[in-house]
Amino acid sequence: HQKSWDTATIRMRHESIAGRYTAPPGPDILLGVEEHFLAFPNNVVSSSCRKPHLTFPSRCYFGEKVALYFAWLGWYTHLLGIAAVAGLVVFVAGITVFNSSQVSKEICEASNTIMCPLCDQKCPFWLLSDTCTYARVTHMIDNEGTVLFAMFMAIWATVFLELWKRKRANVVTDWDLYRWDEEEEELAMELINNLQHEPRRYQHSYFRSTIMLLLVLVMIAVLIGIAHALIIYRVIATALFTQSDFEFLHEQANTMAVMTGAILHYVTIVIMTKVNRHVALYLCDLEKPRTFSQRENNFTVKIFTFQFFTNFSSLIYIAFFLGRRGEPGFGCHPSGCITDLFIQMAIIMLLKQTISNVKQQRPKKRSMILGEEEEEAEDPCKRQWLSNYQLKEVNIFSLFDEFLEMVIQYSFTTIFVAAFPLAPLLAFFNNLFEIRLDAIKMMRLHQRMVPRKANDIGIWLQVLEAVGILAVIGNGLVIAITSDFIPVQVYKYTYSPCMMENSTSVDLQLGNGQVVEQGLEAAMLRKLPGLLPDPHGGSRGRARCPARGEPGLAPMGLCCRYRDYRNADDYSYTVQFWHIFAARLAFLILFEHVALCVKLIAAWYIPDVPQSVKNQFLDRKHSNLRKDLRMRNTDLSPPPQPGSAVGAGETTTALSMEMGHVSRL
Repeated sequence: HQKSWDTATIRMRHESIAGRYTAPPGPDILLGVEEHFLAFPNNVVSSSCRKPHLTFPSRCYFGEKVALYFAWLGWYTHLLGIAAVAGLVVFVAGITVFNSSQVSKEICEASNTIMCPLCDQKCPFWLLSDTCTYARVTHMIDNEGTVLFAMFMAIWATVFLELWKRKRANVVTDWDLYRWDEEEEELAMELINNLQHEPRRYQHSYFRSTIMLLLVLVMIAVLIGIAHALIIYRVIATALFTQSDFEFLHEQANTMAVMTGAILHYVTIVIMTKVNRHVALYLCDLEKPRTFSQRENNFTVKIFTFQFFTNFSSLIYIAFFLGRRGEPGFGCHPSGCITDLFIQMAIIMLLKQTISNVKQQRPKKRSMILGEEEEEAEDPCKRQWLSNYQLKEVNIFSLFDEFLEMVIQYSFTTIFVAAFPLAPLLAFFNNLFEIRLDAIKMMRLHQRMVPRKANDIGIWLQVLEAVGILAVIGNGLVIAITSDFIPVQVYKYTYSPCMMENSTSVDLQLGNGQVVEQGLEAAMLRKLPGLLPDPHGGSRGRARCPARGEPGLAPMGLCCRYRDYRNADDYSYTVQFWHIFAARLAFLILFEHVALCVKLIAAWYIPDVPQSVKNQFLDRKHSNLRKDLRMRNTDLSPPPQPGSAVGAGETTTALSMEMGHVSRL
């Protein structure tokens, strides 16, 4: 402890924690800190804290915990640039094939395919060709490059964490904190306050743990219920916009419902973030953690869990559950759910990043009584005191908010990146400003946080590793369930004319007008909910709608089509549905196992601790042992008699005996 901090710094930190030290640093020192920190907030090169200009102020002025946050944020942003470039390349490649998709061509040419209404009462029939633009946008996102990019991001998440472990090892070794123990530090601070202090023993209560688990499950159920309410809003908004007299709302009913639903989702995130904080603090108080570090870890796990469900419950439902019923009006856009997911994620990320960066509160000026202004002008020290006093107060979890914001952003960047390839790019540009804004906030808007020692980012590392595993599962599910990648491949290699006629023509491989038709099923209106009206007044005398390839057995208007794989007679699932289901399951298992194996190989291939750090500790250990042996040899050797000399053999024997003693120990 004393190797890194001089006696005055130790006393300042001790009195700061005890609440007795409030004196600000001198104006000259503070000015040097501000100039350097605002210019280089994530500089973690120098380990010296003794110079007046404070070579690395984010460590020497704010403490190692803040310094490691900026080191991690800088490293994360640095590697995020690689993911941003890869995502941009995939997105641009999708734009180049905007008009070349066989699926979108079939949708645009399906001007005679009548689709079922999207609601039971006043919603009209519509043509499949009306979704031409939406289908092209869907293919721009949902293509073969998305699969490769999802695999790349799974590997990137692992490489990022492994390289951060190496970076962290170099940094904390330079600070001489690699083997520092936080619990020992807390015990030392308690003993400084009271030499008679006894450590608090470890305790565990199964009853309290059960109550905690039940309360957490209730809170998660509430958050999932809010997600369901957002989905219900989308269904209602789609029906209302479809019945609107405004032509734009009528034509873009589904898109407007998705966009307004995303804005409403962001509002719920803002509200529930405050609620989640209070609930997590209450649960931590109920749990009665033993130490401050344990309390911080418990609070981190709880609030991240709540925030995860707040941010992603709606997205999970849209991606994996919405539209699985197979009935018109109970799902995403007819072109698929992946574009809905794209729009929702884009709006939420843009709103979170722009609004959170704009709303930086300036410190409020305190009103002064008569005569106080002249006194302040004459006393620069008092002016510095008042300036610090007027800054926004901080608490023990102030840095926690910054970490939580970045980890949630990391989750958006990795978990659903298959549906939103531009997420790394948006996160990269946001972080370029975030580093400077955090530095400005700590130097000019907030009071100084109590400096705290640390040699890693704590439990956040385990949270990031868990997010990396969820990213593999999430992206695999998006490609297997949400996108149309698997159905197109199944048709291409099983049901296409290419397979039937032994042809290698690309047009025949893609179906030549049959890809979309394979995924549309006819439905008699009398079998749909609500007994939809016949817009053409046709007779209802036919028994069933025509199947694929059959001539019309029902008058125009009696039958319509919806997106699903069902038989025309009894509306049961077709054989093709089960083939696609098996292919989705096989792809999901293969994708996740391959991605997880690659993650394990990458984690093994990249050592957590660099060889230079290991050699540095080896040399230090060797030097300390040699110095200790020399001191022991000097203490054990008898003083030489006057006129006598100690021979080299005696010295060697004494040293050998001492080495044997150390070896036995």
